[in-house]
Amino acid sequence: MNLMETIRVSINSLTTNKLRSFLTILGIIIGVAAVIAIMAIGNGSTTRIKAEINKLGNNVLMVAPAMTMVDGEIDYDNTPSFTWADVEALEQKNSIDALMPNITSNSKATWGRYNYNATIVGTSASFYKVKKFSFAEGRTFTNDEMDKRMNVAILESQAVQRLFGGDTQNVLGRTFQIKQIPFKVIGVLNTQPVTKLSYSTNEQIYIPATTIMNRLGEKNITGLDVSAKSPALMDQARSDILESLRLTHQLKPSEPDQFQIMSLSEAAGAASGVDNIMTSLLGGVAAISLVVGGIGIMNIMMVSVIERTREIGIRKAIGAKPRDIMIQFLSEAVIFGLLGGTIGVVTGIGASKILEATAHMTIEFTISPIIYSFLSSAGTGILFGVYPAYKAASLKPIDALRYE
Repeated sequence: MNLMETIRVSINSLTTNKLRSFLTILGIIIGVAAVIAIMAIGNGSTTRIKAEINKLGNNVLMVAPAMTMVDGEIDYDNTPSFTWADVEALEQKNSIDALMPNITSNSKATWGRYNYNATIVGTSASFYKVKKFSFAEGRTFTNDEMDKRMNVAILESQAVQRLFGGDTQNVLGRTFQIKQIPFKVIGVLNTQPVTKLSYSTNEQIYIPATTIMNRLGEKNITGLDVSAKSPALMDQARSDILESLRLTHQLKPSEPDQFQIMSLSEAAGAASGVDNIMTSLLGGVAAISLVVGGIGIMNIMMVSVIERTREIGIRKAIGAKPRDIMIQFLSEAVIFGLLGGTIGVVTGIGASKILEATAHMTIEFTISPIIYSFLSSAGTGILFGVYPAYKAASLKPIDALRYE
């Protein structure tokens, strides 16, 4: 029997009981679909992070307090924080172009009958330079507004929608309340891409750091984003930040730093590391699904050997060699695997597209996971089909013909 005839016979055998065949390859379908979706999401995440680094530039440093750990848990009471003196000292450094302190408060913002639980960010007038934000209308804070702790606010695009409902025209100059304190809108930002490094939901409200500290009672500066004047001055900016913070925190030479400084590339590496761990874990689940699918193939092939014992005996009696029987059953197992792989690839691509549309994820497909999926599916069919094929090939014609 030639190869094409072997494949035709194998396909006819598989289509005899369609439901049983589908249930047999279900594990492979799930495993392959998971691999395709996981890799597409992972590739999309990497591309998205690289795009944001390119957007923000390679001259941004993120400064955060070093966490104090007690018994494996973060001790927030003893974790150091930044002060306004830190901000003022850093603003004097020649290597630094712009500085964005972050002081956050989760408070209800209200305008008439509309309200929502907003993230209020107290920051500097130059925050938009660090984040590469652009204004749809309006302006940033003036030095006078910062110094006098004035109640002015800049809204992200979705904050406008949530706070003012459908009435989103001519919002500049409107007054709304945060904790029953009136704030005047002086600016609206353009919509920003939602990424792991931006932390933006497009729903945040920005007010002067001096205002949030003195009007809303938020004193804790949770982090500093610093923009160096050029990529060439990154090392100098890092050194200046380290020197300035150690001085304002009055640390002795023998005392460790109370803060950590990371570039966007380093932060992206950390984020990618977490992604890789999650991808490995989910990949393990996908591998288990492939093994389960392979066991299903082995099980159904063993059943098929028993059901077709007389057929095997007849074929051997008319001249079929053990190799021919083994190739036929092995072909059926491989077709099982490839069929499951094909359906799995289509399912994985479809699921990824649905996630992209509904969860606003960035999805990116490459050819390598698809090739890997087909090879894995075929390999699973071969690995788990060898034993049933061997059992079929080992049957003696006389015993097979007597089987009822």
